[in-house]
Amino acid sequence: MPQRRLAALPLALVATAALAAGCSIEISPESVPVPFSVAPTPSASAGVPKYVCTAAYKILTDGAVRLAGYMTGDGEHARQGLRDTFADMAGKLDAEAAGTTDPALKQALGEVSSDLTAASQQQDPKAYVNGGFQTVGQKLDDACPSA
Repeated sequence: MPQRRLAALPLALVATAALAAGCSIEISPESVPVPFSVAPTPSASAGVPKYVCTAAYKILTDGAVRLAGYMTGDGEHARQGLRDTFADMAGKLDAEAAGTTDPALKQALGEVSSDLTAASQQQDPKAYVNGGFQTVGQKLDDACPSA
């Protein structure tokens, strides 16, 4: 008898897996964890280019994760989600720019923020995700010291 029960267990698992294979799971963009972790900036380091750059790259990474969730939609809700995400990233980059005294970094952050602000006002924000957003972070590369 125990032998039959052990044989039935793998069969039940295979059947469950086969049934689950046809299912689709929908995940909201806000529920996806961001694959980036940054320790809090020490207060004495606020505005230091190394920390500002880390924060800026984190803003872009967090935003990219949020954008990915909206890219699968075709309706106005998805387009508005893309626009809101671009505007949010631009605002956060502006706050980082205001906190640094490095002129090159401040200018680079401003350029990225301007691009994101323009994207937030586009009729088709998906076009920017598939175009300019792919390289917008490179505008920070020259101003950010390598780690």
